[in-house]
Amino acid sequence: MIRAKLWFTCAAMHDPVTPVLVQPAVIGWEAKKRRVDLTIERAFKGDELVMRMKGWVTTDVKEVVDVVKKHGFLKVLDDRDLVVELESQKEYDNLAGDLEARFADQVNLEKIG
Repeated sequence: MIRAKLWFTCAAMHDPVTPVLVQPAVIGWEAKKRRVDLTIERAFKGDELVMRMKGWVTTDVKEVVDVVKKHGFLKVLDDRDLVVELESQKEYDNLAGDLEARFADQVNLEKIG
């Protein structure tokens, strides 16, 4: 298995950025006729984290997710880092080529150990 970071171009500074999960989402409830003190912490899935980048990067994040899903899986590793998991070097090469063809230098991959 191959893991790679997915780098986007920041819309404001035009440098490479990748999202990291700093803190899990905290979900709670509000009721009309009672108080609900229950909350649940839940980390984002990989594609959910990428979708939160909408407007902060120069590409359409939904299109990026669609391209990545053809070759591998978006995951949040160690409850923090966004990675793409791919089955083989061939899938890595194919994804890198598809990202370059579709997004030029606005999205790219970097293998991690």
